[in-house]
Amino acid sequence: MGLLTGDALGPLAIAVALFLLLVDLLHRRRFWAARFPPGPMPLPLLGNLLQMDFQDTLFYFDRLRRRFGDVFSLQLAWTPVVVLNGLEAVREALVYHSEDTADRPPMPIYEHLGFGPRSQGVFMARYGREWREQRRFALSTLRNFGLGKKSLEQRVTEEASCLCAAFADHAGRPFSPRALLNKAVSNVIASLTYGRRFEYDDPRLHKLIDGALKGLKEDSGFAREALNSIPVLLRIPGLADKVFSSQKALMTLLNELVQEHRITRDPTQPPRDLTDAFLDEIEKARGNPESSFNDENMLMVTADLFLAGMVSTSATLAWALLLMILHPDVQRRVQREIDEVLGPVQRPAMADQTRMPFTMAVMHEVGLQPSAPMLSTTQHGQCQGTTLITNLSSVLKDKTVWKKPFRFHPEHFLDAQGQFVKQEAFMPFSAGRRICLGEPLARMEFFLFFTCLLQRFSFSVPVGQPRPSDHGVFSFLMIPPPYQLCAVPR
Repeated sequence: MGLLTGDALGPLAIAVALFLLLVDLLHRRRFWAARFPPGPMPLPLLGNLLQMDFQDTLFYFDRLRRRFGDVFSLQLAWTPVVVLNGLEAVREALVYHSEDTADRPPMPIYEHLGFGPRSQGVFMARYGREWREQRRFALSTLRNFGLGKKSLEQRVTEEASCLCAAFADHAGRPFSPRALLNKAVSNVIASLTYGRRFEYDDPRLHKLIDGALKGLKEDSGFAREALNSIPVLLRIPGLADKVFSSQKALMTLLNELVQEHRITRDPTQPPRDLTDAFLDEIEKARGNPESSFNDENMLMVTADLFLAGMVSTSATLAWALLLMILHPDVQRRVQREIDEVLGPVQRPAMADQTRMPFTMAVMHEVGLQPSAPMLSTTQHGQCQGTTLITNLSSVLKDKTVWKKPFRFHPEHFLDAQGQFVKQEAFMPFSAGRRICLGEPLARMEFFLFFTCLLQRFSFSVPVGQPRPSDHGVFSFLMIPPPYQLCAVPR
């Protein structure tokens, strides 16, 4: 028998490679089955990637939870993933084992896009010295610029007045509030990170918000998971840049704001904002290769804060207004409480919260809506290096905790005497070592914006329009569906 020709060797090599990969997968499956919780049967090579519903991941997780229980596993290519659902499982991981679950999974796509292991910001940075250094810096700097103080409270209240003026411009006619909410919230975080406020018609602000929203969609789809799980695909020329084009464009815009600081900054004067403070730290770290204060990380840290500070709070406010037009009786009760405590003219202040139990209950009930899974990786134990998805949405809708988990029910946060009571399962900002560092700012913005709007306007479904749905749309976090409302001055 003659030797195989070159033409025949190609298909044979492919067949052998596929056979070896299949054998490897079967071996891994038996290995994983003995160590990990049950889960859906994976496909060869891709695991469960093709089975996941990236358009509504939370619904997909809920179906698997009903089938496999609160703790189940998935395989994303060769990466094992464990999904935790419900208060008990999530609390066990994030609170009782906070050290083990404080890491983040490797993100090959970010490194390919130019964000190396030493420049991954605050939120997706690996757990370690650099992350602790940046988190301490961000917290202390935000406090220096007013977080938790009257100065920032006044700034938020002034932005709330600008937002109310923009609502009033619609003169009671139907409009979608989402764009204005995005602009108002963006201005608050931009003032802290970049020291500036944008007019609502500023094209630059429009580009920043558009880039942020499109970037989040890119970051929650199939392509992201596929490229992270099978990083060899990143070798395809131009693929990552095309898939994440909006993120690249957003980072270019944010980098322009950072570079402007280099030109306008006066090192002899106190820092104007977080970017200036970061530039000061870079100067101090000159010659120290171990420091995480570098130009690349400055861009990532400020971008992290801008994105997180804008998207989640504006989504929460959008949910709040939607739920007010769907539940006018609740809206009227909130307005009665605002009238009793503040009257028609007095501006709300954070100190007023203790006198407004029903408003606080409504706000916390709204806060059960815009949740998202949170990623972490274990560092120790038999599942070292396993990616964990702690499904916070399942905690905020846990049937064992909430009396009416799938209905808008502010009484979840009221006791028999009508006083506000915070519930242990209320963790939209996560828990443990990775709890959101922007939580105090988000709470301040939500209270001041919400009470200002309800003090000034009554909101309703436009006449002749169908009642909007309260079924959220998954896009990194659960956002309300598109809707319009009428804002009539009170």
